[in-house]
Amino acid sequence: MNRRPRVILIVCVFLVVDLILVSVWFKTRLAPKPNGEPKLIRFESRTSLERALGRLQTEGFVTDSFAAHLFSRLERTPQTVQTGTYELRPGMELGEIFRVLQKPIRQMVRMPETNWARRSANLLAKANVCTAAEYLALVNNPSAFKDVVNFPLPEKSLEGYLYPDTYDFPPLLGARGVIVRQLANFEKKVWQGLDEPENLHRVITVASLVELEVKEDNERPIVAGVIENRLSKGMRLQIDAAINYGIQKWRPLLRSEYKSIDSPYNLYRNDGLPPTPICSPTVESIQAALKPAQHSYLYYVAMPTGESRFAATIEQHNVNFRARKTAQRALRQLRQGLTE
Repeated sequence: MNRRPRVILIVCVFLVVDLILVSVWFKTRLAPKPNGEPKLIRFESRTSLERALGRLQTEGFVTDSFAAHLFSRLERTPQTVQTGTYELRPGMELGEIFRVLQKPIRQMVRMPETNWARRSANLLAKANVCTAAEYLALVNNPSAFKDVVNFPLPEKSLEGYLYPDTYDFPPLLGARGVIVRQLANFEKKVWQGLDEPENLHRVITVASLVELEVKEDNERPIVAGVIENRLSKGMRLQIDAAINYGIQKWRPLLRSEYKSIDSPYNLYRNDGLPPTPICSPTVESIQAALKPAQHSYLYYVAMPTGESRFAATIEQHNVNFRARKTAQRALRQLRQGLTE
């Protein structure tokens, strides 16, 4: 046999063997890991796919990050992983992992205006966004955010400045990410939107009282006016919601508790405004605090239907209070009749 064809044959054999070995190596190194429970993984910044695959190998999702990256090049997979949270499961095929890494989780979380910080902290913990303790620790450390806002922050607590809205808070975002977004929203809608209000902390404190006392939008300026009228006359505000904030429980109060609860938020025992806002108010309540209605009312009582009745004298207030009792009794009887 001629020497040249023999050499060509040998080379071809080696090439075929090499291809088989490479194919076997790829198949082995690209094999999925054993099946396991789904797990959340978060990238805090844009990350190269090569680096992300290295992390996924360490955390048990990928057998060989080098082989996986070579495969991604062959598949023309995008080479960047966006900031965000992703749900992966050991046992996923590599192509499925690549698809998951192209779409971070979106989780819309409603932060109600009636929430104070502790209630929001529990909501965030339930949604796996951060721990309640982590959130509260940062709420009580406003100086940690002095470089990310352009409005004056309070000294002791961000209560009142954590703007209520629906946010995209993915799992594992962390408390700082949550608060930065809430403060940015406050800056846009309140600080900039309302032309940098003067006496900001006082305004937010009054607005927070209005927020928890009023259901009807048209009554917000009226209740703000009642608050200002009572303050100007040296009358205590006697707002139940502030006591609830002080005890960190939202529930009906016992008659004895108006005097017995020793708290700076008990506005039956203490003069003036509470030390801090008692929730994070909306723009509508803040506008009411900025422009309270001018009237002579000093009292109001909420009716079962949601609207309030206002009075300038204690005599009229007592009439309104009895009307509320009558309406509550009638409502209870109606409900009892419907259940029988």
